[in-house]
Amino acid sequence: MKVSYLLIVVSALAFSPASHAEGWLDSIKGMFGMEAETPAMPNVTDMISSVSESVGIDESQAKGSLASVFNYAKENISAEQFSGLSDSLPGLDSLMGAVPDISGMSSEGGLGGLMDKAANYNASLKAVNELKKQFEALGLSSEMIMQVVNSAKTYLDTDEGQKIKEQLMKGLNTLSL
Repeated sequence: MKVSYLLIVVSALAFSPASHAEGWLDSIKGMFGMEAETPAMPNVTDMISSVSESVGIDESQAKGSLASVFNYAKENISAEQFSGLSDSLPGLDSLMGAVPDISGMSSEGGLGGLMDKAANYNASLKAVNELKKQFEALGLSSEMIMQVVNSAKTYLDTDEGQKIKEQLMKGLNTLSL
C-alpha cells in the first residue's frame, strides 16, 4: 500500500507543472528534505582556472590573456553593456587590472613592423595589434588568442553563463586574426 502511495506521489511530481520549472528530481529531493544542487554562477576565478587548464598555460598567463580579451571586448561595446557584463561576472573589474602593459613595446621589422605602421591609420587594426602584443608580453603567441577565447566560451556555456557569453561575443565580433 505504501509503495502505491509513493508511486502516485512520484508520478504526480514528475508530471506536474512545477516539475518542469525546477526539475522533477529536484522536486523529489525537496520532498525528502534534501537540497537540490544549484549550479555555480560563472566567476572570474573559476574562469581563469578553466582557461589555464584547457589551454595549457599557467594561471598568471590565463589571467593576463583573459584580461586582454575582455579589454578588447570592452573597446567594442558600449560602457553600459560592459557595466552589465561586469555586474554579471564577479571579479571582472579586478581582472581588468591584469591587462599587460605594452607601452614602449614595438615590433621590429617584418610583418609586426608593418602591423605597427598600419595600426596608426586604422582603429580596428590597432586594437588587434595591441591584443597580439599583450599576448606576446605574456609569453604567448598570437595564435593562442582564439584558444583563450574558445576556452572562455566553453566555460560560459551554461545556462547561467549564456548572457555573459553573448555580451562577450558582441565585443569580440570584430576580432579577426
